[in-house]
Amino acid sequence: MMHYPMADFWAGSTRDQRDAAYDNTRAVADSAALIAARNAASAGFRAAHTGHLDLTYAAGERTEWDLFPAVAPNAPCLVFVHGGYWQRNRREDFCILAEGALARGWSVGFPGYTLAPDASLTQIVAEVHAALSWLQEHGPAHGIAGRVVLSGWSAGGHLAAACVGHPAVAAGLAISGVFELAPIRDTYLNDKLQLTEAEIQTLSPLRQPMVRKPMAVAYGSGELPELRRQSRKFHAARAEAHVPGPLVPVAGADHFRILDALRAPDSELLRAAAGLLEYPA
Repeated sequence: MMHYPMADFWAGSTRDQRDAAYDNTRAVADSAALIAARNAASAGFRAAHTGHLDLTYAAGERTEWDLFPAVAPNAPCLVFVHGGYWQRNRREDFCILAEGALARGWSVGFPGYTLAPDASLTQIVAEVHAALSWLQEHGPAHGIAGRVVLSGWSAGGHLAAACVGHPAVAAGLAISGVFELAPIRDTYLNDKLQLTEAEIQTLSPLRQPMVRKPMAVAYGSGELPELRRQSRKFHAARAEAHVPGPLVPVAGADHFRILDALRAPDSELLRAAAGLLEYPA
């Protein structure tokens, strides 16, 4: 277990400085256009792949799966948990990211989850666990029976790291994630999250024993310093615990453009995901 040293400026910083340290939308000038383009592309992708959408895994408006099975049922499956700081976005707007893994012959799945403030972070983590249990039981009926790599971006990177220990999961890929929650409590993000001390302790992957499964930790070189710092610290903690998996800095990528790599079958992110399955089980 490793405690996360706060950035040097944190103790003497203003609320606006702390907010800016985690405000990816403000940091990327064209983020609105990038999000709109991704949402539109995902809508078109879903319209062309309608066979396994809106599959309910628990009671709740957002607790559903979109599944895109490969031709081979035993092919690996990339599960992608969306981001949005646990309080915005929806799975449907990320489905275009399935392109790359499908082109590799993998299956892909996108679980939704209830957002804060309608759900606490404790409940959100429990929902992702429930989604994985549902996939383990019902995935074969939808053509998905292969080994699962649990991935996620931003808040989804946190959820991937928090849930990689689920028995359905073989390995993990955390992209631009948050692994220590204490700084989040000091920003605008906590207005809806309302993190408790217990949640910060038990749901911060950096404060928990490292799950002994392969996990790649990826971030963009153009991301905010705090996002880069969080990823590096998490990977360093895993390396110190002798748990396998690479650190994958994506050159030139900001917090939004890093997702483009999932659309290319031979991208460094998907190569890293495939490499995780080469470690001994």
